[in-house]
Amino acid sequence: QVQLVESGGGLVQAGGSLRLSCAAAGAIFSSDAMGWYRQAPGKQRELVAEITRGGLKNYAASAKGRFTISRDSAKVYLQMNSLKPEDTAVYTCGARRQASRSWGQGTQVTVSS
Repeated sequence: QVQLVESGGGLVQAGGSLRLSCAAAGAIFSSDAMGWYRQAPGKQRELVAEITRGGLKNYAASAKGRFTISRDSAKVYLQMNSLKPEDTAVYTCGARRQASRSWGQGTQVTVSS
């Protein structure tokens, strides 16, 4: 139905930066919101950042001030600065429309101390 493909994950030292990309085709402006989520082993999936169709941005408290979500016509980005070891997780792009959600495969982000 809708395909979301993430890229940009990898291994980075604490204090470093990564930029994640989500190729979303036509889902960006047909969705109520696009967001980045993360899930660490043994933990619940949590919302990191979200951008609504109207352009409003929401951030988790742990991400605000360090992460920035943005988009163009085809992709959603997550710029991650000042990374910490606790940011280590699988990061997944998600599209939300009404009660329906679509998910990408995820990309691993590992932050070493």
